[in-house]
Amino acid sequence: MCDFHIEGVRKTIIPQKQSGRHPVSQTPNALLLKPSGYHCTKWMLLSAGLRRGLCVQATLKDQTEGLSDKEQRFVDKLYTGLLRQQRACLAEAITLVESTHERKKELARVLLQRVLAHHREQERLNQGKPLTFRVGLSGPPGAGKSTFIEYFGKMLTERGHRLSVLAVDPSSCTSGGSLLGDKTRMIELSRDMNAYIRPSPTSGTLGGVTRTTNEAILLCEGGGYDIILIETVGVGQSEFAVANMVDMFVLLLPPAGGDELQGIKRGIIEMADLVAITKSDGDLVVPARRIQAEYTSALKLLRRRSGVWKPKVVRISSRSGEGISEMWDTMREFQQVMLASGELATRRQKQQKVWMWNLIQENILEHFKSHPSIREQIPLMENKVLSGALSPGLAADMLLKAFKS
Repeated sequence: MCDFHIEGVRKTIIPQKQSGRHPVSQTPNALLLKPSGYHCTKWMLLSAGLRRGLCVQATLKDQTEGLSDKEQRFVDKLYTGLLRQQRACLAEAITLVESTHERKKELARVLLQRVLAHHREQERLNQGKPLTFRVGLSGPPGAGKSTFIEYFGKMLTERGHRLSVLAVDPSSCTSGGSLLGDKTRMIELSRDMNAYIRPSPTSGTLGGVTRTTNEAILLCEGGGYDIILIETVGVGQSEFAVANMVDMFVLLLPPAGGDELQGIKRGIIEMADLVAITKSDGDLVVPARRIQAEYTSALKLLRRRSGVWKPKVVRISSRSGEGISEMWDTMREFQQVMLASGELATRRQKQQKVWMWNLIQENILEHFKSHPSIREQIPLMENKVLSGALSPGLAADMLLKAFKS
């Protein structure tokens, strides 16, 4: 027996015992199905799809019930503007999801749920295959990420693609501010109407991404951009977060970036699907070739992320354009191989699960700090830890026990 709701009315399907007849439902559509094993399976699939559709509708209905008419019109305007590929609505939508205001967070959830429902419907019409290609770019400061993105982005838009660049800047630990200067380095690309560049601060978030980067990716895809580039902050042990939200992770390295042992110590290279040695021109061609050979040998010592793709090392020059077209061909090859094997769809599913738990951890910490009984005790415990009266571990245990009770 299973229950579901249609416009507030509860319907119950009660399967009958095996008597040669098909289980009869109280819904009119079920009466049209004939009593055969094939139609029984078909009936079960139809009812499962109906329940999924009703679940999405119920979720949207529950979220929109608490909105005022003005708020509903605002969400409708952003959603309609996204589908019409209006850049201003995309910018306003990303600003909304980045907001920390509680009411704006609720509006953002409603908008994201509608965009997600539309996105899933488009993928269903495309035989379940992703319509977009998400690429993460990372590298140390000075590797030439912004210069590469401008040349690479112009090449893609000239070939008919629509490109969205989410450039993440580190926020200052002292002032909390962020320069957000990446857009100024991409002058030609920022003028391109088929490209959208959005700089965002990390706001203290580890992993080289913002708290809402995943949501911004979804909004860009809803706005009609088929290639999403995420330029992240630096390279280090904390930069793994970007690999959990993209289809392909590309590591950009300058020619003078150390030997293969340095690459392995960084740890991030084992997450890379493609390594690109930048600035391979002029006097740096010979060092670039040496680094390419060293990193090729280094990758052989590491466990591969994919069972069907072997990471490659290429040389490129953003000044002369050498190797960038071939690099794009390699990226397309990666996309086709991953799609054919089904690994791309599996990777995206796992990424959604990982990101859900990341948000849960973040929200639980905020809830813990804002809890009335804990908020009063935190300064007292901090003073005791500073004075040496309590160890940090004991103070944490006492706060957690107070929170549980």
